[in-house]
Amino acid sequence: MLLRHPRHATSAAARPHRKNPWKRALRAAVVVAMIVACLLVASTSANLLLEWHEKSNSVAYGERVSIREGTVNVSRTGSAGPTIVLLSGLGTPAPALDFAPLVRELRGFRTVVVEGFGYGYSDMAARPRTVENIAEELHEVLSKLGISAPYVLAGHSIGGFSTLYYANKYPAEVSAVIGIDPTVPTRQRSTGATPGPNEMPAADYWWAHTPSTAGLVRWATALGFGEPGGDGFTTAERQQMRQMTSWNFGNQAVIDETLRMGENAAKLQDVRYSDTLPVLEFLSQDTMNQQPDWYVLHERQLANVRHCELVVLQGEHYLHWTQSKAMAAKISQFLRQFSPKLP
Repeated sequence: MLLRHPRHATSAAARPHRKNPWKRALRAAVVVAMIVACLLVASTSANLLLEWHEKSNSVAYGERVSIREGTVNVSRTGSAGPTIVLLSGLGTPAPALDFAPLVRELRGFRTVVVEGFGYGYSDMAARPRTVENIAEELHEVLSKLGISAPYVLAGHSIGGFSTLYYANKYPAEVSAVIGIDPTVPTRQRSTGATPGPNEMPAADYWWAHTPSTAGLVRWATALGFGEPGGDGFTTAERQQMRQMTSWNFGNQAVIDETLRMGENAAKLQDVRYSDTLPVLEFLSQDTMNQQPDWYVLHERQLANVRHCELVVLQGEHYLHWTQSKAMAAKISQFLRQFSPKLP
C-alpha cells in the first residue's frame, strides 16, 4: 500500500477557494456608487425643499425694473448728494448685500447698486453678456429710474470692464470712475474667444447649476466657504448671502459672462478713459502679492488720465468687505476736488 505525504492528503475539493480580487473591487465600487447616489438624491430633495421654503419666506430687497430684455433688481440708498452707481464683480450672488458695508459708510451720497442679469434678484437668463449689451442694459435701467446724470460709476473686479466701456459710450453721463481692484483688459486675458462678425448666442451650460441643485453649494456655504471677511455685515445679511449663493450659483447669465471674458477683453484692449475724467482706483495688496504686475497694469491704463489716483489697501480682492471706512473717506476726499460741496 502506498502512503501519501501528509501535505498531499488534502484533496483539491477541500482547498480554500480564492476570490477574484477584481470582482471584489467591482462589488465594492458598486456599493459605494449606490451610497453616493442615495446621498445625492437625499441632498437634492432636502435642498429643493429648503430653497422653496427660503424663497417663500424671505423678503426681497430693492426694486425690480423692467426693461426690454427682462427684469433687473436695483437697490437705492440715500436721498441727497451725488449719485454713485455700484457694479459688482463676476458671479457675486447678491451685489446689494455684498456692497452693504461700503454703502453704509458713503453718507452724503446717493448709492445705486444695479444687479445685472444673473445677479441678486434679477432674471437669471439673458442675451449674450457682451460689454455692449451689459452697458446698454445698465443705461436703460438708470434712465428708467430717472437717475440724474452725471453720476459716479464704481466697479469691482470685472465691473472694471463695464466702467471702462460705459464711460466711453456715454461720456456725458459719467462724472468720475471708481475702481475696486478692477480687472484690466490685458492681452493675456484676451486669448481664446475673439469677437466675430455675428454675435454668438448666449451659452447655457445647464449642468453648471447642478452643484447648486444637488445642495453641494448650500453645504459648502454652511461650512464657511466663501464667507465674507470683516465685521461689516449683519447676521441677517450673512444668512441671506449664503442662501442666495446657493440659489444663483452657475446660472445661465453668469456662465455666459464668464465664457466671454476673453472676447470682452479683446474689445477693450486699446480703450482708455478720457484724459479729463477723474479716476480713483483701490488696489488689493493680496492681489498684488499674487500678481506682481497688477499695479503696473493699472498705472499703464491710466497713464493719459490727468486726475487719477491708485490707492493700495491691505486686504483681499473684495476690499469693500474690510476696508469700507477707509474707502469711503478717500472717495469723499477725491471727489471733493471736483465738487467742493461734497461731504
